Amino acid sequence: MRQDDLVSATGLARADVETVLDRAAEIAADPGSWRERHAGALLALCFFEPSTRTRMSFDAAMKRLGGDTVDMGPVESSSVKKGESLADTVQVIEGYADALVLRHPKEGAARMAAGYVDVPLINAGDGAGQHPSQTLLDLYTMREATGLDGVTVGMLGDLKYGRTVHSLAEALTEFDAEMHFVSPESLRLPESVRYDVESAGGAVREHESLGAVLPDLDVLYVTRIQRERFPDESEYRAVAGEFRIDEATLADARDDLTVMHPLPRVDEIDAAVDDTDHARYFRQAHNGVPVRMALLDLLL
Repeated sequence: MRQDDLVSATGLARADVETVLDRAAEIAADPGSWRERHAGALLALCFFEPSTRTRMSFDAAMKRLGGDTVDMGPVESSSVKKGESLADTVQVIEGYADALVLRHPKEGAARMAAGYVDVPLINAGDGAGQHPSQTLLDLYTMREATGLDGVTVGMLGDLKYGRTVHSLAEALTEFDAEMHFVSPESLRLPESVRYDVESAGGAVREHESLGAVLPDLDVLYVTRIQRERFPDESEYRAVAGEFRIDEATLADARDDLTVMHPLPRVDEIDAAVDDTDHARYFRQAHNGVPVRMALLDLLL
């Protein structure tokens, strides 16, 4: 890894991605041999927003490397509630740990916080900005299923506020991947992400309907319409439930289509899809542990 931190997928070169994914594959093949790799190391978990998979998989990853975690706990019971700034919070916590994982509702918060600390900082999601460690486990899952070169990927749903899509789209420009973006017009990819993708040599192909592009896809990456990101409830209600994947939807898909989702899902993928060969989203979530073990190992 060329970076001391991981705050964005934009700075990840192909070599960086492959270094992490190769290390994750080594770990997954023989997890027991890594149990004392970072004995005594402490990882600080600083989550200003709710999380299940990211928080727990980082916790599990650090402990499976022989280290431990310290948790800031809920914002409501921390000094943030008293008005402490993010800069002050991370500068205090870096004295307690060897690395920090930060999730924050404000876009750009991780990049700002990284400038105040001397230990590695990993962005675990900054508002509608980026989620680069999720992208690494997405790429690992994709590489297992289809490979990363010559792959056609469709990203469906909330592309405006979906930070997992922003990170994944930028990372895929490092590979020979064709990307299609399917969303209502109101939830199209932000101009800033479009600019980053196109500047890196990628093409932004946009659609308002999945049907026309579905038969060509190797991977369908479904996202939740994120109610909590909408500034206006009426804007959310106008698009909620517009895209729903069920067995009938997938009738026109290739037999080897891989369906992914960063989770949590609400109703955008019918539970009946779970039992099909297409479903890969629970495996995707489980891959968070070896991938985050690899990332922590490299950064530490």
